[in-house]
Amino acid sequence: MAVVYFVYRSTKEKAALKVRLQLSDKKSQFEASTQIHTSKTYWNKDRKKQRNLTAEIKNENEEINPKLDALQNYILKRYENELPKPTQKNWLKNIVYEYYNPEDAEAPQSEYITDAIQDIIDNAKTRKNGKKGLGLSVSRINAYNSLKNIITEYQGKKLYKVKDVNVKFAKDFLKYLLDTKKYQISYATKKVADLKTVCYDAETNGIPTHPQLKKIESTKPTNENIIYLSTKELEKIEKTDLPTEALKNARKWLLLGCNIGQRGGDLLNLNENNFVDRNGLQVIELKQQKTNKNVTIPVLETTKQILETGLPYKISIQKFNKLIKEVCRLAKINEVIKGGIVEATEKGKGNTKKRKVEGEYMKWQLIASHVCRRSFATNLYGTLPTPLIMQITAHSSEKMLLNYIGKQGLDYAQQIADFYTLQAQKQKKETNLTVIKNASNQ
Repeated sequence: MAVVYFVYRSTKEKAALKVRLQLSDKKSQFEASTQIHTSKTYWNKDRKKQRNLTAEIKNENEEINPKLDALQNYILKRYENELPKPTQKNWLKNIVYEYYNPEDAEAPQSEYITDAIQDIIDNAKTRKNGKKGLGLSVSRINAYNSLKNIITEYQGKKLYKVKDVNVKFAKDFLKYLLDTKKYQISYATKKVADLKTVCYDAETNGIPTHPQLKKIESTKPTNENIIYLSTKELEKIEKTDLPTEALKNARKWLLLGCNIGQRGGDLLNLNENNFVDRNGLQVIELKQQKTNKNVTIPVLETTKQILETGLPYKISIQKFNKLIKEVCRLAKINEVIKGGIVEATEKGKGNTKKRKVEGEYMKWQLIASHVCRRSFATNLYGTLPTPLIMQITAHSSEKMLLNYIGKQGLDYAQQIADFYTLQAQKQKKETNLTVIKNASNQ
């Protein structure tokens, strides 16, 4: 059990007392200055950790003791609620400051998970992001809102605290996400990772966390079902006769998207202003909605051919997803592959809920806007230098890019083998050229 005691440490005849909080392990303690001033004679020299209760200074006792009792009770109550760790060196100083300055002190952050999530959302504009700047992206804020809704549903009437999040909690929560909510493994593990982030953030704000927090696994799974359109399939789509202008327009967006490697939202927002000339080079400049990254994409000959008759007219992302499935169906992109299709089911009272159902489907059934960026990255991997692909797709690391396009160790081995084959061919060519040169000089 923690113990509060006061100490007179000054050589002056009158000074402010120090307050100490001794933790139950008797090895750790916090210390802070108080605004309780006493005379040196008030504090028994032989028992500095105790209050002098002699009758000689009864008047001072009556004045000082209530102040000591009030501060002591406040500290112990805050300690029981927050259970600070020994590493939180400034905890007691902050508590004492808040005691004397209640109008300036911020209300202590709640120890409940949903409140900790809300704190991140409320302070999104001033939080550091993955690019070491300030402000969370809209997608990250939406992710935390989604997590809060899921936790609220998961806990029901029982309000879980941040310190409840241990290995068992994480496993039970993951099982709930997979079995009850029917989420994809990638989405479910991302939610567990987001929950860990919330707990770490709460810890920095003085909220106690469980010792097992670091042991919770939240590894993002490797992509197994990579859906993209190969160069042959794109040629097939380009040559297919389409019956309506709407389908032709959607095809143009699809081909353009696979050629510049952008997400559906960024692709469909392109207009003439995004096409600029930089030092004689035609480029597409845009800021990605999801990452806020500025991206510059060279306008290659293939892009010019696609846009020979101008930009396609604007359509919504929903209509785009619907139409490109039909385009691919007419182009007979019929390979049967594993994937997931979103299906709507009755939720009650006329409401529906949507869940992705895994299975084997014809490829055209699985085509959506994400195929553009993935096709670009997959088709150019091994041809275009990886850093250049990353510059256009805005992946932060090569590891992220390779997971995105599903490249494994075998792909590395093949790439290395191809490199040595190319080098051998180059060496052989140089040798042949040397022999011909010698022969011509004779």
